[in-house]
Amino acid sequence: MEIYEELRSILDSHPSTAPRGVGIDEILRILFTPEEAAIAVQMIFKPKSAASLAHAAGVPENETGKRLDSMADKGVIFSKNKDGKKLYGLVPLIPGVFEYPFMKGGGSPIHDRLARLWEAYHHNSLGASFSGNPTPLMRVVAVEKSVTPHDRIHPYEEVKHLIESANYVALAKCACRVSIAKCNKPKEVCLMFDGTGEFLVERGFARQISKEEGIRVLDQAEAAGLVHTSNNSADRASVICNCCPCCCTILRGRTQLNHPHAFEPSRFAALVKREDCIACGLCADERCPMQAIEIRDDASFVHDEKCIGCGLCVSTCPSGAMGLIERKQIPAIPATTQDMAVKVLQEKGRLEAFMKVMQR
Repeated sequence: MEIYEELRSILDSHPSTAPRGVGIDEILRILFTPEEAAIAVQMIFKPKSAASLAHAAGVPENETGKRLDSMADKGVIFSKNKDGKKLYGLVPLIPGVFEYPFMKGGGSPIHDRLARLWEAYHHNSLGASFSGNPTPLMRVVAVEKSVTPHDRIHPYEEVKHLIESANYVALAKCACRVSIAKCNKPKEVCLMFDGTGEFLVERGFARQISKEEGIRVLDQAEAAGLVHTSNNSADRASVICNCCPCCCTILRGRTQLNHPHAFEPSRFAALVKREDCIACGLCADERCPMQAIEIRDDASFVHDEKCIGCGLCVSTCPSGAMGLIERKQIPAIPATTQDMAVKVLQEKGRLEAFMKVMQR
């Protein structure tokens, strides 16, 4: 098997997938030199030492280490320090191979080329493959000020709790808005936690911030009309993305590609108190990212099937007419990221392939 196709196949075993499609071969050739790809195909999604990877690839350890650090500096693999040793592992396409190289900013000819290739690949192959079948990898978390105290939400549904429970917080630019650049929404609003955050800061893709600054980022994102999304599990957050519907991979799975399981909505839906609505149109025209609201008969009207429960309409309603109500049917959120991964792999028919990669 040709080296880049072998690498794609390994990446495709991950729940995020890396399907065959126009552009992916060129993307991998841009991001990995042939020598780096020869090391990458020996890697798995858990970190290994340079010595073990050198042995598997048949390449001297010092040369293997140089190639590994080169790939980590480009953000196409990750590294971590453990017991005084540096370990290296694969990252999935999302979040990883696509996002990290753009987090330092775009604008170069290579970045522009990659942006066009990723966009074509997303539309033709990756968007559909990444979506849940039916369990999505990402979910919407409602804007906190839109949820009233009597709703008794779980801690994993409180976006501030996701930050407060992290040990390490990093802030980076939104790779989607850097690469797609279809709006002027804030870019430095991507929050990563713990090991992923430490890696991105070490390699210059992000900066470490305090939890207090992280909460201010959430407020900035809400004010700009960005949707909070996080991994679709109840144990801990690995990332909080703040997404727009025109650039961001997560939301565009619905807004552009019409995949019903591109992400999990929150367990809430918007509700209008018609007697309080002044029909100002702010919710419909400026706040709803899904075009789920329209003005009908002098009041806002919510299309329940389009509403994702983000709460952006609620937090800025001048008359207090918008609120959130719990949905009648609430999909169960996987308890842990591992539970989510196994469930997604089973649904996509990739569990055996993933286990085969991880057991190498």
